[in-house]
Order: sequence, then C-alpha cells, then structure tokens
Amino acid sequence: MPGDSGFDLQVPARLDDQGDNLGHIHLEDQFGSSLVMREVLIQVRRVAPTSATVLITGESGTGKEIIARAIHEHSNRPDRPFVPVNCGAISPQLIESELFGHEKGSFTGAVRNHHGVFEQADGGTLFLDEITEMPVELQVKLLRVLETRRFVRVGGDHEQNTDIRIIAATNRCPEDEVEAGKLRSDLLYRLQVFPIELPSLRERKEDIRDLAMLFLRELNDADGDDKCFANAALLALEGYSWPGNIRELRNVVQRGYIMADHIIMAKDMLSEIARPAHPVPVRRRGQTLTVDIGTSVAEVERNLIFATLDQCGGRKDKAASILGVSMKTLYNRLRKYEQTHNRRVTDA
Repeated sequence: MPGDSGFDLQVPARLDDQGDNLGHIHLEDQFGSSLVMREVLIQVRRVAPTSATVLITGESGTGKEIIARAIHEHSNRPDRPFVPVNCGAISPQLIESELFGHEKGSFTGAVRNHHGVFEQADGGTLFLDEITEMPVELQVKLLRVLETRRFVRVGGDHEQNTDIRIIAATNRCPEDEVEAGKLRSDLLYRLQVFPIELPSLRERKEDIRDLAMLFLRELNDADGDDKCFANAALLALEGYSWPGNIRELRNVVQRGYIMADHIIMAKDMLSEIARPAHPVPVRRRGQTLTVDIGTSVAEVERNLIFATLDQCGGRKDKAASILGVSMKTLYNRLRKYEQTHNRRVTDA
C-alpha cells in the first residue's frame, strides 16, 4: 500500500484479536511455505508424535534447534523439559559430567552431586547439537545409553533409568565425518532413525519475504511499535545469498528495525549485504572455468564442483555454500562421480 512518502510499503500482518501468539501460530508461518520447507514440515508432523530418534542436518543458521523444538512441542511430551546441549561448546574434560552428571568427590572440584542433562531432560527431549564435535571415546557411552536407556554418573556405581527423546543435529555431512573418523558409524545409524535435512535459505528464496515480515512482527509486538518495510528493502533481502541463513536474516531485520524511524529502507540494514562478509573465493582470486561449446550440462556441473572443491582446499561445507547446494547434495554428487569413475576403470 502506498504511504505518505510515496514508497510501496509492506506492513507485517498483526496477530489476531483472540490473543494468539507466536508460540501457537502454524508451522508454515514460522518456517516458510516454499515447496522444500513444506516437505520438511510434513516430516516434522509425521515424526513428532513418535519416539523415533531424529538427526537434523543443515548449514549453520538454518534453524535446526527451531525444528527440534517444533518436534518436541508437537510430540506426546510437550509439557516435559526440552534441554538443548551444544556438544562443541563444552570442554572435552567436562562433557561426560555435563551429559551424565557426577557424584560428589568424583574429581577435583566436584564439591556436590551434579545432575547431568540426561537427568534434567527426563521425560522430555534432549537436543544434542553439533553431535560430530563429541569426543569419539564418549560416543561409545552415548550409544550404550541410547540402546539401554540406562546411564551411570561419573564417579558413581548405580545405574539410572532415563526416559528421553533424543534429537541430534550437525552442520557437517555425517557420512564425511564417519569417513574422517570423527563420528562412529554405529552411532550415526542409531541417531539417523529419521533424518531431516534443512535447506539453506538461498535454496528457498521464496520464504525470505515471509520470514522477514515475521521477524519484524516479533519486534513490533515486543515494543508495541508498527514499523514496516519499504518494498525495495524486501527486494534487496531477496537478492542476497545469505551465507548465515535464517540467523543472519533475523539479525539484519533487527538492525533495520533499530535504525529506521518508521519505514525500514535497504540502507537501514543492508550495509553488510552490499559488502558481503563472505566473498566467493573463486571471484576474489579471479579464477574462471572455461567451458567449450558442446560440453554437456552434467560435465559442466562436475567440473565446477571439482574446481570449487579445489579452490576451497577440499572443504566440502565451504564448497557447498559457494555452490548453493546442501552438503548432502554435494556428497551424493561426489559419490556418483566416484562410482562412475570406478566403473570406467573396471571396464577398461
């Protein structure tokens, strides 16, 4: 609708008059309604009422914890605890105690009994984020707990029962981590009962506008304000590659909200987007890929993938980000190329 300033404005929808809030709106409103996200949400609705262990994969900032919370909230234990643990943020020396707890005097500094997250989450859901960062030696103990539903505190000798739903997540390709020796294959099989892969934001750009409007609505509701976007600002958001995914989008919207008096313009929030903090390495170094006329699309794609991997020093997560595909898609392409190569060698 046109405003007094002559700009085409996009005003976020208000909550209804029945006291609804963000915790009770539809999943599509929170995550987007693109085809790829609708497929993800179908999986969420299917698995939530079950007791199946879930493994969520996706780049940093794609909303893995949000999906985990949605599974918990739509499960048969929503009134029980949801306990998130970032396995990469805990010291390797302390992670066993944080998971299983410890007895008083079991080690220096253990001045009292400590309840680990398996006890804290009893009856509810335990979310193990960045599961591939867990020390391999501790993965053996985690696997045993998943199989027996029993654990022992550090320094203790009494087994305790646990009734929890496990949801794990990683921003890395789990198969690559198994190959690298950072993740036990038997633990992966146990966690990956029901895998969910979250797409990057650049793979579902049709959701950017709705998500930006949702984040602005949250800010308006918190402050009792009614700020709105200029349509040009939303177009700028849709044209960006979002290496930080949904987390970055939320932060950019908040910056625009702070900077704008009423109408959020592109200049209010897009300084970092106009000068991306994550330039594409191939462009920075001026390297190009020459393609001869008559080359098949499949061959062009193969050459581009290997050239990008080479440019990234073999880092598959960085290459996937540059190519605009998920790590699983990249992994599947590489496996296909390897199988094709092996067949050619055998035939020769």
